[in-house]
Amino acid sequence: METRNIIVIGASAGGFEAIKQLVAALPADLNAAIFIVWHMSPDVMGILPQVINRQKRIWATNALDNEPIINNHIYVAPPDKHLLVDNGSIRVTRGPKENRFRPAVDPLFRSAAYSYGPRVIGIVLSGALDDGTAGLWTIKSRGGIAIVQEPADAEVPSMPESALAAVAVDYRVPIAEMAPLLVRLTAETVTTVTSARDVAMEEQKKTATEMRIAAQDPALEQGVFALGELTPYACPECHGVLSAITDGEIIRYRCHTGHAYSADTLLTTITANVEDTLWSAIRGVEESMMLLNNLGDHYAEKNQPKLAAMFFQKAKEAEGRAEMVRQAVFNHEHLTTTSIRKQAEEEGGA
Repeated sequence: METRNIIVIGASAGGFEAIKQLVAALPADLNAAIFIVWHMSPDVMGILPQVINRQKRIWATNALDNEPIINNHIYVAPPDKHLLVDNGSIRVTRGPKENRFRPAVDPLFRSAAYSYGPRVIGIVLSGALDDGTAGLWTIKSRGGIAIVQEPADAEVPSMPESALAAVAVDYRVPIAEMAPLLVRLTAETVTTVTSARDVAMEEQKKTATEMRIAAQDPALEQGVFALGELTPYACPECHGVLSAITDGEIIRYRCHTGHAYSADTLLTTITANVEDTLWSAIRGVEESMMLLNNLGDHYAEKNQPKLAAMFFQKAKEAEGRAEMVRQAVFNHEHLTTTSIRKQAEEEGGA
C-alpha cells in the first residue's frame, strides 16, 4: 500500500522562521520527501538548506534539475527557479513567473498533485497575498491532504487566510502542532485512490498544460488560450491579454506568454501600477510647466510681453492640473481582496 510520502510546503513573508521551526520538530527518519518553495529575491543566495542542515535533522539541498526523488530528504527551490516534481524526478526551471514570483508555490503544488494524487500533503505557511491557494485546491481535488498554518500563529496571515477561504482545508494548526500531525499522516496508507481516471479529463489536461508552461515550454504552443476565457485585462509584466481560469470557485489569470496571477495578485499589481502611472503623469505635466515658464522668460527677454504672458498662463494651468493628479495619488488606495473583505466585515459589523 502507498503512503502519503510527498510533502510540499509553500511560504513567503514570515515563512523562514516557520519553516525552521517545523523542520526542527520533525523526526530525523521521517519516511517522506519534502519540497519547499519560499519566496525570495532572485539575487539572494539559496541559504535555506544551510540553515535547515544546522539543525541536524533531515538533510536539505537546493534542488537540481532532473535529479531523482528520494525519501527522507528536503528539496528547496533555488532562487529564481520554479521547483516541480514529475513522477520520480525533479524539474528546476525558469518558466514564467506566477503571482510575480519565481519560485512560486502554485507550480510545485500543481505538479505534485498531478504526479502523486492522494500521496501528497500540501502545506501553506505564513505569507502575504495568496500564492499557494490555487495549488492547494488542486492537491485537495486529487485526494491529497490540505494543511494551513493557523493564521493567528502566522507572522503574516494572508496566505493561510486565503487558503482557508477558498479550499476545504483538512487541518489548520499552529507550527508547534504540525510536525506530530505530519508524522501521523505520513504513516497512514492511502485508502482513497484518486487517480487520473477519477479526475475530469479537462482538469487533468489543464494541469498538464500549466506544468509544461512552468517547465519552460512555450505557453502559446501549449494551447494557453484553451485554459479559460479571454478578458479585457493586460498582463502587468508583458502586457499580453489575460485569460480567466477557474479552479472550483477560485478565479485566476494567465497570459499567452505564460505569466500567471491569482485574482488578489492581479488586483494588487494593477492598483500599484495605477500609482506609478499617476506619478508619471505628474512628472510629464510638471515638465511641461517648467518648459512653459522657461519659454515665457525667453519671450519676456525678447520684449514680447503678450506672448510671454500667455506662456506663463499655460504654465499656471499646468500647475493646477499637476496638483489635481497629485491629490489623486494621495487618495489612491492599494487594494487586495483581503483588505476589501476586511472592510466589508467591518462595515457589516457596524
